[in-house]
Amino acid sequence: MKPTFTLGTAFALALAVQAATQEQKPAEKTVVTGAQAPEFKIKGADGQEVDLAKLTAKGPVLVRLTCGCLGCDKELDYFKAINAAYKDKGLTTLAVFKEPQAKVAEYAKQRNIDMLYAVDTQGESWKTFQTKTMPTNLLIAKGGKIVSIAVGCDPSGLLANMVSEKAAGLVETESVDVKKKAQEKKTEEKKAPPKE
Repeated sequence: MKPTFTLGTAFALALAVQAATQEQKPAEKTVVTGAQAPEFKIKGADGQEVDLAKLTAKGPVLVRLTCGCLGCDKELDYFKAINAAYKDKGLTTLAVFKEPQAKVAEYAKQRNIDMLYAVDTQGESWKTFQTKTMPTNLLIAKGGKIVSIAVGCDPSGLLANMVSEKAAGLVETESVDVKKKAQEKKTEEKKAPPKE
């Protein structure tokens, strides 16, 4: 007996191919400029829960998904300068590191990180914010609207200065040249007497 290819078989095959194709399509990106920030909670370095919604209820938030690699390390001074320039105006900076807790704790101590930070070795934060790029910087306005997403490593400081300008606008103050501030801070540290 010869197998027959009927219209019903063709229709069923077409539906199966369509379903398989739809399953392979990536989910629509919802973490975009102008959208509401996703729900995000993480345990901070101090052991307390950090809730993005609670932070953005108080003021703007800069979320930096990062690591301790050479490029991110070179950028760190710029983001420390952003934090220092605008934290008294209401900006909260949250750095999320994709490194082991002990390594981040030592790194934070050595680099005098005085901003809110957390550790996410599994990379769940990157999934929540729909990015694979490290670093990714998300500037979120009071109330939770994403104002800016800056991705990639830029040791030159240009990207950090763009983030600084947008942060200044959110806290309604003059923009600070964080590249210049970071350089001034390094010069001060070199001139300071060594700590015993």
